[in-house]
Formats: sequence, structure tokens, C-alpha cells
Amino acid sequence: MMAAPVKSEMDVRSPVQSLTIGKALNLGLRAAMEADDKVIILGEDVGKLGGVFRITDGLQKDFGEQRVLDTPLAESGIIGTAVGLAVRGFRPVCEIQFEGFIFPGFDQISSQLAKLHYRSQGRVKVPVVVRVPYGGGIGAVEHHSESPESLFAHIAGLKVVSCSNPADAYWMIQQAISCDDPVLFFEPKRLYHNGQLKSDVDTANPVGPLFASRVLRQGSDATLVAYGPSVKVCLDAATAAAEEGRSLEVIDLRTISPLDLGPVFESVRRTGRLIAVSEAPSESSVTSEIAARVQQECFYSLESPVLRVTGFDTPYPPSKLEEHYLPDLDRVLHAVDRSLGW
Repeated sequence: MMAAPVKSEMDVRSPVQSLTIGKALNLGLRAAMEADDKVIILGEDVGKLGGVFRITDGLQKDFGEQRVLDTPLAESGIIGTAVGLAVRGFRPVCEIQFEGFIFPGFDQISSQLAKLHYRSQGRVKVPVVVRVPYGGGIGAVEHHSESPESLFAHIAGLKVVSCSNPADAYWMIQQAISCDDPVLFFEPKRLYHNGQLKSDVDTANPVGPLFASRVLRQGSDATLVAYGPSVKVCLDAATAAAEEGRSLEVIDLRTISPLDLGPVFESVRRTGRLIAVSEAPSESSVTSEIAARVQQECFYSLESPVLRVTGFDTPYPPSKLEEHYLPDLDRVLHAVDRSLGW
């Protein structure tokens, strides 16, 4: 027997709430579980503990152990179980505790999750969401701070998205769960409980389609494009640049695969300059693809080469060095100077 949906705090409060990204994800998961009793959450410590980042806090208590399952420390088992559940009509949501732990489940993701729909000529749907806390900035070791999203964006059959603000966190997780294709949902862990990003979320009106990028700040001198944790860095850079009379447009990619570069092309045709920002290493990355596609589509509009500000092509460093590894305000503004000075 499935536990009956319970009334949440969403049912008794105003539809507009001030939320952090972490709380928005928690309430988004709750809303999805209340709307569909086929939604099941599984992962390491997601139940009684509520996850190491407390994103699933309170869900097992309210929905029961049959819908919020604590699993063994076995990512291949988590993903494999989710594939089986999905084939039987459920909508599993897997939590990978840290992004570095996803690799024991890589075979299940790439060989099964990404292929079943295609291999069955569309007869079998695999509506699995894999939640992946990712990125640095929390003072942790390498397997807790990496950005492996480019690896999964390269695998045909997977959708890959990343949120950067509370409204997107609340709505995108529900949209991902409703999607009939497998979705890897990358969550910027260092922003989970960042009070500076706390903002009003309208829980009654969706923010827009899942697989679409969005212009967050308009500008005329150069375009900054980013996703996940790097969006805040770009917005801060645009604010700092404005004090020097420079107008920077900021685009939140939101969807990593499929890429929605239409707004980026439109912006670059106006500004003539593009800087792509990401914490992932630059080699064979999402920012590489953005640079290639923009020069292909906007070649005659470019006033300078497409520049990238990324993590370095090394394993993630010890925590005391991560501030030198991660793209920050100074590195982004330096790239803006280089682009405008070309």
C-alpha cells in the first residue's frame, strides 16, 4: 500500500513564498509526490536523515518508507532499481549523495537508462530523475566538489539540466519528474542554503518550459552565459561591470542537453562578444560546445573570439586551493576586459 499524500505547509500558506534553493527543491519534491503516488525517492540517507544536505527532509515521515527508500551505498544498485521501477510504471527520483559517487552507476546510466526508450522503438519509457549535487565551494575533497555534467551531456538519450535559483529549483524538479525521458538534474550544492539567493517563489505559476535558457539581465557590450553555480558569479560580474559603465547581458543556460542556444545567438548578434563560464574543466566541455556553435552561427557578428572561464584541466584540488580553481568575479571580469579590448 502506498502512503496517502499528506497536506504540506504549501497547502496552508500563500502561493508566494520566500525560499532558498534547498527548501525550494524540498517543496518541489513534496508537490510532485502529492500530485502522483507513482513518484518514489530512493538514495543513500534520503529517508530518516533527509539527505546529507537535508533536501529530502521530512518526506519519509510524511509519505512512508515505501515511497522514500534508504538504500545501500551502491549507486549501480540505486540506478538499476530505478530503471526497473520506471519500466513498471513508477517515476523514481534517485539522489546521488555527491557528484563524485555517480561513477559506480555510470554503466547503468549510459548502457540502460539512456538506451531503453530507443532500443524498444519507443515502447518503453524510462521516466527516471537522477539528482546530482555538484560543484565546489564547500571546502570538501575532490569526490565531493567536481562538475562532471559534460560527460552526461555527451550521452545520447539523456536530458541534463541545472537550476541556479529558487524558482527554477521548485518548478524544474517537478517538470523533470513529469518528463518521460531520463533526466540528470544537477544541483549547485554550495547554493542550497545561501541566504543571499533566497527569493520569492510563486508556487502557483510555473516559470516556463524545462528545456529552455533564459536572459536574466539585459546588456549591450558583451554576453555572459553560464548555468548552475556560475550564474551567480556572472550576475555579480555584471553588477560590478556596470559601475564602470559596461553593460553585460547574462543568460542562464538552465538546460545542458539539449542546449537551447537560440537566446545566446540572438544576444551575441547584438553584443558581438561572448564569455562562457562553468566550473567544469575546459577540455571537451559544455563551454567548448557553446563556443563552437556560436562561432558557427554568429561568425560575422563576433567582434572578438569567444572566451571561456572554467575550472582547470586538472583533478579538483585540495579545499585550501579551490578558490584559485573556481571561476570567480575577478576571472570573469578579466575575460570581459580581454574581450572588449580585442
